Amino acid sequence: MKLYWIKKRRGLDLCVEDDDGTLFSVGGVRETKRGIEAMAKTSGYDPGRAVKGLSTLDEGTTFVEQFEPWRDFFPGEDLTLEPDVRNQQPS
Repeated sequence: MKLYWIKKRRGLDLCVEDDDGTLFSVGGVRETKRGIEAMAKTSGYDPGRAVKGLSTLDEGTTFVEQFEPWRDFFPGEDLTLEPDVRNQQPS
């Protein structure tokens, strides 16, 4: 399994890719008219895992990564975040 950021049209998605190549998004950062928004997914409801009004995408990625959201969906997997951001694959 792999853990990495994917560049999207309006921001980034933090994704886990399983051995079959299936992607599962565990967080994201978006550029909006009001600034940068970031969100770390969870299996329950936790409004503290989302934030609006950040200044940079880097602030957003740091915010998401601090929650290690991949552990909520893939417990027991020893995932290490890849350092390079990948480009979105054409659909």
